[in-house]
Amino acid sequence: MTTFKEIRGTTVESVSTDPTNPEVGQIWYNNSIGVLKGYQSIGGAWASGGNLINARYFLGGAGTQTAALAFGGETSVRTTFTEEYDGASWTAGGALGSAIGQLGGCGTQTAALAFGGSTYPPVAYVATTSEYDGSTWTGGGNLGTARSNLGSAGTQTAGLGFGGRNATNPLGNTEEYDGSAWTTGGSLGTARNVLAGCGTQTAGLGFGGYITTYSNATEEYDGASWTAGGNLNTARRYSTGVGTQTAGLSAGGDISTGFTGATEEYNGTSWTVSTAMTTARGTGAGAGVQTAGLVSGGYITGPVANVEEYTNPTLATRTITTSTS
Repeated sequence: MTTFKEIRGTTVESVSTDPTNPEVGQIWYNNSIGVLKGYQSIGGAWASGGNLINARYFLGGAGTQTAALAFGGETSVRTTFTEEYDGASWTAGGALGSAIGQLGGCGTQTAALAFGGSTYPPVAYVATTSEYDGSTWTGGGNLGTARSNLGSAGTQTAGLGFGGRNATNPLGNTEEYDGSAWTTGGSLGTARNVLAGCGTQTAGLGFGGYITTYSNATEEYDGASWTAGGNLNTARRYSTGVGTQTAGLSAGGDISTGFTGATEEYNGTSWTVSTAMTTARGTGAGAGVQTAGLVSGGYITGPVANVEEYTNPTLATRTITTSTS
């Protein structure tokens, strides 16, 4: 049998009090109380952030947890709202040139990209692209395929849009933005609508969505083609994507029984279940990375304004027990 010393390079230390600054993965025996303990990640944690000024859903997002951008989206109608987050509260930014919901978004708070989506009334799928400089939006090159509810990733000068819907539903085609124009990329292996995305133009991640039913499929993009990744544990649509291809986050969404707060972390191979959001919802805007994520707004029975911040890893000393069952 492999011993702990062979794995870790040291024996289990016997101490009378718990160490004050343990390392992740460290194990010790507390001989004063007769308990084996370890210091480990206990999963991520969600905490409330400052509410959006305008409650809405199907909005676009960009930036980081402490410098985020939320734009467009829906109340009972499409909106032009842009809001900037400083890690505590939101302030109004420059309005989008037209009212759009169900749009894609990527980039940073001062260099964001908004693309695709739909207008209403009447419903019309759009191909427009807008670039944000921290105060105002200006027009960029149009998508080759007008669409809404698409996956998105990347930056303002290296954006990625994939999947979604228009009169043809679902779509599988991918487009890449170079800061001025969109060009065709490799198609998704599984065409789908209302999917989530994160990562970069050359290392993108697309997951979940809806085909004829809820999808748990994950695909990884290398700048030319998509390949299958590990499936989500919970098939869902309308989830929020955050992070990178090797450190992604799927938060919330709609499952067959309604909206969920289910959260999963991706390591480049497989998804692991983490702590659920406090408020189950779908169609929120994402920002940040896996260890410092942000979900803003969304839909429950109507548009919501609340914001949640994700932090991982959460580290703690845990008692190690065994089971004979």
